[in-house]
Amino acid sequence: MNDILLLDESLRVRIYYDCDDCEFDDNICVSLVEECPDEEKILIADETNIYLTPEQAKAVAQALIAAVNEGMGLGNQ
Repeated sequence: MNDILLLDESLRVRIYYDCDDCEFDDNICVSLVEECPDEEKILIADETNIYLTPEQAKAVAQALIAAVNEGMGLGNQ
């Protein structure tokens, strides 16, 4: 899994299937880790994990792709 670095690399986003939580429906983890001075933080905690069901993760991915396509003038492809 590769990290996605945002906000001048102060915010690390990691998305992965959490096999330790395979017994739960929401086992797709979106991990946000912020490493910057407190006055620049957008999150309260240094690390925040959001767990999604596969259906929710797919909806987020589709929404991101649709936004990218719209931004590139490609419409809904």
